Amino acid sequence: MQSSSHNSYKRLLDTMATSILVLDNNLRLQYINLAAETLLAISGRQVNNAFVGDIFLHATDDVTAIRQAVDGNHSFTKRKTQLHLLNGKSLQVDYTVTPLHDFPDAAVMIEIQSMNYAERISRDETLISTHETTRELVRGLAHEIKNPLGGIRGAAQLLASELPNSDLTDYTNVIIEEADRLHKLVDRLVGSRKPMEYRSLNVHEVLERVRNLVDAEVSDRDITLVRDYDPSIPELQGDFEQLIQAVLNIVRNAVQALESPHVKHRSGLIELKTRVMRNVTIGTVFHRLVARLEVVDNGPGVPPELVDNIFFPMISGRAEGTGLGLSIAHSIVNQHKGIIECSSEPGRTRFSIYLPVLTQAPTGNNGAGAYSAGIYNGQFGK
Repeated sequence: MQSSSHNSYKRLLDTMATSILVLDNNLRLQYINLAAETLLAISGRQVNNAFVGDIFLHATDDVTAIRQAVDGNHSFTKRKTQLHLLNGKSLQVDYTVTPLHDFPDAAVMIEIQSMNYAERISRDETLISTHETTRELVRGLAHEIKNPLGGIRGAAQLLASELPNSDLTDYTNVIIEEADRLHKLVDRLVGSRKPMEYRSLNVHEVLERVRNLVDAEVSDRDITLVRDYDPSIPELQGDFEQLIQAVLNIVRNAVQALESPHVKHRSGLIELKTRVMRNVTIGTVFHRLVARLEVVDNGPGVPPELVDNIFFPMISGRAEGTGLGLSIAHSIVNQHKGIIECSSEPGRTRFSIYLPVLTQAPTGNNGAGAYSAGIYNGQFGK
């Protein structure tokens, strides 16, 4: 595959979201596209000319089947196969083997589809539908709650002005203050109605602002914030203040988790990590570049029964929590055509924010279109 036309095919394959490997007659790797590098967590240079059995470990049966396909000149597809990778992880995939003709250095092509893709699409479609229903319900309730609250507050003010004893105004003040508190709570539930002010920004400016704020808040506590940034991430279009709010809510959530009585260690650690990802699909939209921001803490973890619902309003793992911080963060990222995911186990909780590197400000109805089917690039963090 050395001619100019073959090089054009390579460039074309590098734009695809499907993971593709090309092997020669000895089943040694001659080409791997960017999607496959991401899926398999390997570098093309690292495994160039490597035997396929050294890329997929403990795969004797699969290697034999590929060899038979080459020798017999026939294609086949294998479903729900477990591939063991060089990084020690494993993937459940479907893969198709197709013998190639008229290519002197290429004998077979392997196309790989991660089973995680379909599972995530199904799960995220359900979550998104539920989120949309919940959002509409909250907006409707907010309208119905605010109207009587205004009446209650106004009546309490009138009552206070008619009371013969000024000492009794303490009771009307309680009514007024509680009505105001409920009004603010409803406003927080609905979220900010201020339109996004998009501009070019560096995600590390957002993270550094958050880190400085939280550093000041935890200066008297044994909590350390560390950075692991990828400087190659280009600028993206976003609302600087809103993204700060989204990330700040997640980091503060991590701080609160580390202060939980269930924490069994004294030293809290929060890691702020960024990576650039290529050829990623968020929802139904394919993006050449996506910025991944991660907030990782060594707290007790999110209770398993809450992981799938953690971004809904009023859902909190803490008795004193309002359950609004993560819901607001989710809404902000959604409006940036991105997505947030949470994975958690005791001692390690990771919130991952995926933001497309857009050259123009996002358009559409609150970004809902881009969020319609989840995210897929085959590899959710390394």
